[in-house]
Amino acid sequence: MDGVVLEGRGTPQIVYDRAAERAVAEIGVEPSERVMSLLRAHGYVTVARGCALADIEPREFWRLKEKHACEVCAERLRAGERGVYDDTDAIEKLADKTTVALVSNNRQDTVDFVAEQFDLPFDLTHGREPTPEGFARRKPFPDLLFDASDALEAETQDSLYVGDRKKDVAAARAAGMEAVYLRRSHNDEVPPPKGADHELGSLNDLLRVVI
Repeated sequence: MDGVVLEGRGTPQIVYDRAAERAVAEIGVEPSERVMSLLRAHGYVTVARGCALADIEPREFWRLKEKHACEVCAERLRAGERGVYDDTDAIEKLADKTTVALVSNNRQDTVDFVAEQFDLPFDLTHGREPTPEGFARRKPFPDLLFDASDALEAETQDSLYVGDRKKDVAAARAAGMEAVYLRRSHNDEVPPPKGADHELGSLNDLLRVVI
């Protein structure tokens, strides 16, 4: 989703900053700035360290932070602070030819919101669960791709996955899918990752790859 459908390489840090601040306010604690810097981090291990220092239950804080991150993302998207790439109209053309899914390391609620907000015709949207275990299943592990394939009753060897990062290619290969590496402005000069089956400059180019 991020970097392929949504403009920009990924979720900006300001989303996690605001989410952590809202979660802290909801719990009713006032951590030091040093601890807050840990709580604002994207990774669970670092956040859990901050929770230990602030005497906060880490799983509950993570749940709240994920909830607020979804809210902040939705607010930013509604305000037009982030949009979709111009070539996303190709998704509708692809959907006329084959099954199309949106599979992302982002949170499930955010993935659902993006598809709805921009009226994207995906047959399935699949993101991570808002738990530490869900965070651990992100790409480059192939778990999310296997989940999507199972939900769609699709064979991975008959599928392809489009991404803009090395970990997308790695996840696709691990799942037994064709790997499509998509060029965007943020990866225009990055060497193509090993294992990519296709290297494309636009989602429109997928129309000649999908048969």
